Amino acid sequence: MEKMYPMLFTTWKTYSKEQFLKDLIAGIVVAIIALPLSIALALASGVGPEEGIYTAIVAGFIISFLGGSQVQIAGPTAAFATIVAGIVARNGMDGLAAATILAGIILIIMGLCRFGGLIKYIPFTITTGFTSGIAVTIVIGQFKDFFGVTYPEGMPTIETMEKLKAFLAGIHTFNTDSLIVGLVCLAILIIAPRFTEKIPGSLLAVIGGILMVQLLPLQVNTIGDLYTISNKLPSFHMPQLSFEMIQTALPDAFTIAILAAIESLLSCVVADGMINGKHRSNMELAAQGAGNIASALFGGIPATGAIARTAANVKNGGRTPVAGMIHAVVLVLILIILMPYAAMIPMPAIAAILFMVAYNMCQWRTFTELVKTAPKSDIAVLILTFLLTIVFDLVIAIEIGLLVAVLLFMKRMSDVTEVHSWKYAEDEEEAEREKLRKLSPHINVYEISGPLFFGAADVIGRIAVKDHAKCLILRMRSVPALDSTALNAMTDLYKNCEKRGITLILSHVNQQPMKVMEKAGFAQKVGQENFCENIDRAIKRAEELVH
Repeated sequence: MEKMYPMLFTTWKTYSKEQFLKDLIAGIVVAIIALPLSIALALASGVGPEEGIYTAIVAGFIISFLGGSQVQIAGPTAAFATIVAGIVARNGMDGLAAATILAGIILIIMGLCRFGGLIKYIPFTITTGFTSGIAVTIVIGQFKDFFGVTYPEGMPTIETMEKLKAFLAGIHTFNTDSLIVGLVCLAILIIAPRFTEKIPGSLLAVIGGILMVQLLPLQVNTIGDLYTISNKLPSFHMPQLSFEMIQTALPDAFTIAILAAIESLLSCVVADGMINGKHRSNMELAAQGAGNIASALFGGIPATGAIARTAANVKNGGRTPVAGMIHAVVLVLILIILMPYAAMIPMPAIAAILFMVAYNMCQWRTFTELVKTAPKSDIAVLILTFLLTIVFDLVIAIEIGLLVAVLLFMKRMSDVTEVHSWKYAEDEEEAEREKLRKLSPHINVYEISGPLFFGAADVIGRIAVKDHAKCLILRMRSVPALDSTALNAMTDLYKNCEKRGITLILSHVNQQPMKVMEKAGFAQKVGQENFCENIDRAIKRAEELVH
């Protein structure tokens, strides 16, 4: 069973000065990467720039300290941007804090109940669909700032489609200066990684954008024009909770918790592959819960494991949770010293950074490969989840996507479940007779294969017992599972046999179906003597009854 204690306690036993220096360098580099990303993601989430830094500091430190991964870096991520923006618009910051705290509690419960392994039951098509959909919603949300458009007054701009309509309605306010700054910053983000990996492209784009706006006669909105910048340290704030607010926040809390669980555990799996390690999924979920609760109480937004920042940590030598803790401490220093300069960052530069974030998370290659190669039912789930994420929201997308995936799975399982009767020598041509086992005409044998559940229970009704039969053998070696609906169908079959004086014999019943039959009393009705371990014993038992 997986151990439930932080990975820090394990790595601390063999910690060395050399590893501390590597973690220090990695932590500083990741903090530099996290700075512009945290600001950009906070603005995309409809909150101020400092809220993004608070999240990276508080949640980043706690999740690294308590987490089940050696190298996971946590903070605000693009996956939450649209969800958070919607919650803030509807319920304000207190509503967001309530949802985040509840999500944290749910994550801790998931960890303590050892639900870490359950994430694997969410189909790949759904995670790919909503991840690609989130990427599109981020891009649409940044059209306004990239093109310098002003939304018309009075138009709602909470949902993605509302933002797109408002953008198209206000397209006549298009600002050429904004587009120039946005394109230059986007070019820097694309080109910079080809020349240097040590300096983050996002930082170079921010610096380039600031220099353009300050040195050239360009009329472009900056963060300072739209937000009040503060370099204060995060302070404790308990939201005004009420029963009504908790009721309102609960659906959003489940969405945040599920998304945080999926993204953090996916990040852990990627990190394991990079360092040849093994994370503790249940401990990671509990740490994500604690980190999100603390983030909400100190003015932050939802957080989870960030794959890009985790990868940067690994590439720069980080191998223990100390690197993530250092990254949070460095961000505190940056907040105090450099945060006032964030007011100079142009909004098109933020939009360009988020365009790149969206591109990196969209998985378009995986998406197109699935469309080309996956079964039609999987493609349907993929596209449905993708479109619902864009047109409606992530909650509806996951709910309907999972529902459709489950229904399609049940359809597949019912398709592979079948029942067929043995052939009888007298019914076949002479050449085939020698290959067949000779049975008394009073013995009928049916073989069932596949899981017997409510979606496939009707196969029991296809068993047609001949009029002169005295024994019916059901060969069940290929039935791995049985549910109560299928058992009910088998009970009806048994009653029908009993009325006609036919003895029901079951051959090679597997462990799970046997438990279900015993618990329901079906085994007692049929009689233990009529449960045989293989088909030979079953036929021998039938022959004894017939003669």
